[in-house]
Amino acid sequence: MPAVHRPTARLAAALAFALAAALPAQAQTTTPAAKSPHAIATFAGGCFWCMEPPFDKLDGVIATTSGYMGGFKRFPTYEQVSAGTTGHTEVVQIVYDPAKVSYEKLLEVYWVNTDPTVNNEQFCDSGTMYRPAIFTHTPEQKRAAEASKAALEKTKPFKAPIVTPVSDAGEFFAAEEYHQDYYKKNPARYNYYVTGCGRYARLKQLWGAKAPSP
Repeated sequence: MPAVHRPTARLAAALAFALAAALPAQAQTTTPAAKSPHAIATFAGGCFWCMEPPFDKLDGVIATTSGYMGGFKRFPTYEQVSAGTTGHTEVVQIVYDPAKVSYEKLLEVYWVNTDPTVNNEQFCDSGTMYRPAIFTHTPEQKRAAEASKAALEKTKPFKAPIVTPVSDAGEFFAAEEYHQDYYKKNPARYNYYVTGCGRYARLKQLWGAKAPSP
């Protein structure tokens, strides 16, 4: 297991904002973070290690946090989620500045970093904990996500239907610290995993020129 690193002040602040935004509405009214000009987006696309890098590259993205959503158990551990007993899927939650990057742009990046043709798997990982999903936090996000999915169904470069669901966001639980920024902390292990998993090869097969590069 990789060594545990203490969170940076930047990540700690982002985590505090993301967790506050995931609380029930009545709790948000007493949290200063609820008045923040920043917004959050949550996406599931298989292993959360691999979903942080494409969003971290975007100007306007403040922080990405790996975690769990969509299940019924509060404060799950990685082992519990991996066992498939919590109903959660691995997600990346993004804190971003809407004045610098739009939610529509985040959706564009999301789609080409996933295989939207399968339900309970992504690349070499299978199980409900790896199911793809778009979790929306506002009615505006929901409309944008559904419109994006509908438009993509008409223009996609592959024949299989898009099965990725658009769902209302539930409570978000940050993953253990050793999972955060895993691709930065353990580049050799990360590259071995992502290459061996065939992630980029499958994305190239699906999306052609739009597919991201390693």
